[in-house]
Amino acid sequence: MGPALPIYSYSPQRVDHSSEPRLKANDTQVTDSEPHAANMFNTLVTLAGASIAAGVAFVGIPVALGAAGFTAAGIATGTVAAKMMSAAAVANGGGVAAGSAVAVLQSIGAAGLPAAANAVIVGVGAAVGALV
Repeated sequence: MGPALPIYSYSPQRVDHSSEPRLKANDTQVTDSEPHAANMFNTLVTLAGASIAAGVAFVGIPVALGAAGFTAAGIATGTVAAKMMSAAAVANGGGVAAGSAVAVLQSIGAAGLPAAANAVIVGVGAAVGALV
């Protein structure tokens, strides 16, 4: 046999990178002293979406109720509201129960939403608009 060959071993050295900040692809670093134009644009778009959604909720709900037949003059004949009222009356033995969905919707259709309900609807609409 020939001469013995030396055996080499390789041990990679581990480097601790845990203290270094990690950036993903397309990440940008924004400092407080330099506002980033894209972040400001995104904020403006979010605020605009929230405002539009709040307005749609504030105006859209009463309009939708009126279109369904819940009007200030009462429930309009031949509408979805009339069918709902008929079904509620049959289910309750001839009358619509106070506090039922039909009664609440008719109250809103006749008198509009109270201020507290408007505030909640606008708030929820704004939150949804901000998320979208």
